[in-house]
Amino acid sequence: MSADAIVVGAGIVGAACAAELAARGMTVQVLDAAGIGGGATAAGMGHIVVMNDSAEELALSRYSRGLWLELAPQLRELDAFRRCGTLWVAADEHEWQAACALQATFAQRGVSAELLDRHALRNCEPALSPAMAGGLLVEHDSIVYAPRAAQWLLTQSSGARTIGVRTGAEAIGVSAQTVTLANGERLSAACVVVANGMQARRLVPSLPIEPKKGHLLVTDRYPGFITHQLLELGYIDSAHQASGTSVAFNAQPRPTGQLLLGSSRQFSTTSPEVELDVLAQMLARCARYLPGLTQLNGLRAWTGFRAATPDGLPLIGNAGPGAPGVWIAAGHEGLGVTTSLATAKLLAAQILGTEPAIDSHPYRPERFGESAHVHA
Repeated sequence: MSADAIVVGAGIVGAACAAELAARGMTVQVLDAAGIGGGATAAGMGHIVVMNDSAEELALSRYSRGLWLELAPQLRELDAFRRCGTLWVAADEHEWQAACALQATFAQRGVSAELLDRHALRNCEPALSPAMAGGLLVEHDSIVYAPRAAQWLLTQSSGARTIGVRTGAEAIGVSAQTVTLANGERLSAACVVVANGMQARRLVPSLPIEPKKGHLLVTDRYPGFITHQLLELGYIDSAHQASGTSVAFNAQPRPTGQLLLGSSRQFSTTSPEVELDVLAQMLARCARYLPGLTQLNGLRAWTGFRAATPDGLPLIGNAGPGAPGVWIAAGHEGLGVTTSLATAKLLAAQILGTEPAIDSHPYRPERFGESAHVHA
């Protein structure tokens, strides 16, 4: 098909960008070296959560969560969207004060969140350790099975009839209006969107992104063991640690009755192998909060790589004045699923010259100074 736009990457971010451009009247060709919903999309937890590491992160995640809540009634059962809520757990008095501060910030931004004292926390999630000091319940946070959601966006969304998807199509070069495939084929369109996560750096080498490795483990089925996504208050600090290895408690109830457990972050490695010492640290951290985990059966552990930027915010915008047809939607780290729909809205507004719902400037690649040079 002849396309107005080519999107490189069929993960959740690329799928969202393609769906948004198609909904605005464009014909879109999506290319992916593997298949729909692979890479970080398949490896992650699929949480949709408002995060507050910075005002810009809060604005983007809050906006995008609202878009997910609007979209949810259209999704299929197999997309596994659930509004389970996030319960931020405070392990001590210091973290309880952090929970109170977070609740105040959320209230100022219109994000509904309820403080739970020690007793209310136990009633809410009895499996949590009685030593926990309290928590903050963010009721509208959700989960989704991201690979299926990416497939829905490309094949079932309102503009899907004008989206073509080619899998097994590896992009090895991009220029202003052209994508070159590994087989030598050259495809042209009015604009090119690079949205393939860590692989984006192969096409635009100067993008300021680097891999952060993470481990996850899924258990056997234990329906009702927990009912909310659980995060420790120290999770944000761990998520944005700049070096070394860190772990933080993160437990998610899947619709299957299984528990998905995380999380870890590592720099300076590109090995996809599960590292037993890191996995052990992660599970020990989880057991501090959920002592009953030690009695459960783990089924499978795996790793994935998050595309991280120096300031923890994604790259959403033009790659640079020397390549006006090349656009970037990458560097979302662990919030790709959460912020995918907002990313698509902000990118489409820039491409089409319309007014975005929130300010897009904090996320534009140009914030890192000299614009990225395109690898043609």
